[in-house]
Amino acid sequence: MRAVVTRVKEASVTIDGNVHGQIGQGYLILLGVGPEDTEAVAEKLADRICHLRVFEDEQGKMNRDLSQVGGSVLVVSQFTLYADLKSRRPGFSHAAKPDLAKPLYEHFMQAVADHGFSVAHGEFGADMQVSSVNDGPVTLLYDTDR
Repeated sequence: MRAVVTRVKEASVTIDGNVHGQIGQGYLILLGVGPEDTEAVAEKLADRICHLRVFEDEQGKMNRDLSQVGGSVLVVSQFTLYADLKSRRPGFSHAAKPDLAKPLYEHFMQAVADHGFSVAHGEFGADMQVSSVNDGPVTLLYDTDR
């Protein structure tokens, strides 16, 4: 799995002009699923992100995790994280097929919710508009293959 995790003050995803998911402070997670990914990989990634300490403490140091700031999570499926960029026109054959990717996307969100967090989300496979107010900015890339 690949995840781009951005610390945000707020974020939302809109589908067909309607807000589908929205959060205040927390993480916007763009999540891509690879063909070799499993539920165990999704759970491990969710655990790592949920315990990530990138929110500032009283001394201004990134030392607090999502639970310590009362944060939420917005997850948006993003198969383009597996793009093959060897040519000018990206290929997407390295991304998992929808019959594998969608259940793992949903499993990842459930794993985050199992940690006690509110999870908003987009709609798998939909044309979505994502808005965010990045905080910092702090943006991190996770790749479970590495």
